[in-house]
Amino acid sequence: MFRCLLLVVCLLSVACSSIAEPAPDAPRPNIVLIMADDLGYGDLSCYGSDFINTPHIDALAKGGIRFTDYHSNGAVCSPTRAALMTGRYPQRTGVEGVITAKSHRGVGLPLEEVTIAEVLKDAGYATAMFGKWHLGYDIKKFGPQRQGFETFEGFVSGNVDYFNKIDQEGHKDWYIGDELKHVDGYVTDLINDGAVDWIGEHVKENKDKPFFLYLAHGAPHYPMQGPNDNGFREVGKKIREMPKDVKGTYRAMIESMDEGIGRVVAELDRQALRENTLIIFTSDNGQASRYGGSAGPLRGQKGTVYEGGHRVPMIMHWPSGISGDTSRAGLIVGMDLFPTFASMAGADMPKGLTLDGVDLQAVSRGDIPGGGRVAHWIHGSNHAIRRGDWKLVMNASTKPELYNLNEDLGEKNNLADQHPERVQQMDEAHNAWLKEMREGVERVSG
Repeated sequence: MFRCLLLVVCLLSVACSSIAEPAPDAPRPNIVLIMADDLGYGDLSCYGSDFINTPHIDALAKGGIRFTDYHSNGAVCSPTRAALMTGRYPQRTGVEGVITAKSHRGVGLPLEEVTIAEVLKDAGYATAMFGKWHLGYDIKKFGPQRQGFETFEGFVSGNVDYFNKIDQEGHKDWYIGDELKHVDGYVTDLINDGAVDWIGEHVKENKDKPFFLYLAHGAPHYPMQGPNDNGFREVGKKIREMPKDVKGTYRAMIESMDEGIGRVVAELDRQALRENTLIIFTSDNGQASRYGGSAGPLRGQKGTVYEGGHRVPMIMHWPSGISGDTSRAGLIVGMDLFPTFASMAGADMPKGLTLDGVDLQAVSRGDIPGGGRVAHWIHGSNHAIRRGDWKLVMNASTKPELYNLNEDLGEKNNLADQHPERVQQMDEAHNAWLKEMREGVERVSG
């Protein structure tokens, strides 16, 4: 159970190197989940970028698995985060769109939703989060410490000034626990350094207790501010500025995040924790192209249901548990991490809890619903359904678009006219899924 990813790697990897047999009494792994914000599929050097250098993230990929068919559950921030926390489609939780700083300050992920932090905490894990929450602005009602995290430091909005800690509506937004605090420093550094300090304190106080550490970075989401820039947002004002060198700033933001991740990994090494720590690195959705992000070979960007909107980097690194190379064979979605983590932790699942994510251990056994893995995406009036290699895109302003991703990863050749029956079948399946997701659910975002 505690090495469930071993079989996953064997069966999903296109090129897989040797994997050690797990010991029957192996301890439960620590879990470090790192998520970038608006990082595109082509924005890491290990995913093909020749503009941005990410040696520390690349090293995780080299020693682990670099997935090439992993997808966020949303094309924007909040839905993906809701799915990640709950293991359920965001539409089932009601978080279908962005929880905005202007229009949704009184709503959030419903407290009746069970989060992975709650499940792991109940299983004996220490839980901590540093960075971006974006699942409710009322921190004392919807904040991380109401959803299973024992420790929290960060911001609750979609983005903050990296120096002044002010959101785009002019509100101060940096919390330690439930309390609004001003802390000097660059947000990316505060997140990484907070994690380093927390790991050290955890070892001192709870050396033998496994932990779940969630690092939700703001980078490279706007405002475009590198580590050597200055803050410009002011309380009570809406201020948007763009640097002269947008792409250069974008690169500096990602490279700063990478350097800090290197410090986190180094601390795991220093504390002799790295061997039995599963590190996951991913992004919440695709890139915002106007700021210099790249989708690599994919079509689309953040806010679209084309591949560039939701196919994102995902790396798994666990020295004592997995080894290998690129995996493409299995469709994996962000909501799959909840059941996988719970399985690894040996956690008891709450009775009656419906998960939409798939435990990767089950994937390795081939326990996938008949007809192959199916996944759905919605952004506004734009919808998509994926079944195997086939993807149907339904945008409000265009006719249905059908693509065979195995042959046409860039979604350039619309095959809808050649396969009308497949279009109809996939459209009906998507509508049935949508009806199930929205029955009895109150929307909490727009």
